[in-house]
Amino acid sequence: QVQLVESGGGLVQAGGSLRLSCAASGSIFNINAMGWYRQAPGKPRELVATMTSTGRTNYADSVKGRFTISTISRDNAKTMVYLQMNSLKPEDTTIYYCNARTLSTLGLADYWGQGTQVTVSS
Repeated sequence: QVQLVESGGGLVQAGGSLRLSCAASGSIFNINAMGWYRQAPGKPRELVATMTSTGRTNYADSVKGRFTISTISRDNAKTMVYLQMNSLKPEDTTIYYCNARTLSTLGLADYWGQGTQVTVSS
């Protein structure tokens, strides 16, 4: 089991910046990748940015050049993942979710945070 706690959402004007943080604890040694997704009401959850345990990153086309994902392993008990969001646009407004994907002998499993609201005013 992996527990994820997000922070850092809020209200910002268009063109501004926010940094989202996510603390992962529990069975972090099984984490294969971490990332951020977002979901607007009535729409499917979409990938924003991911990073594998080997450092490979993947970004949605809509955020390339504006958002940066990074991770830090604090110790054997906790790993942090961040999403630096610059040049924010009103269309970035929605709820953002932290994700951790684990790989073990039981297979792949996805864990999700509770979500954090990002609102960009025009």
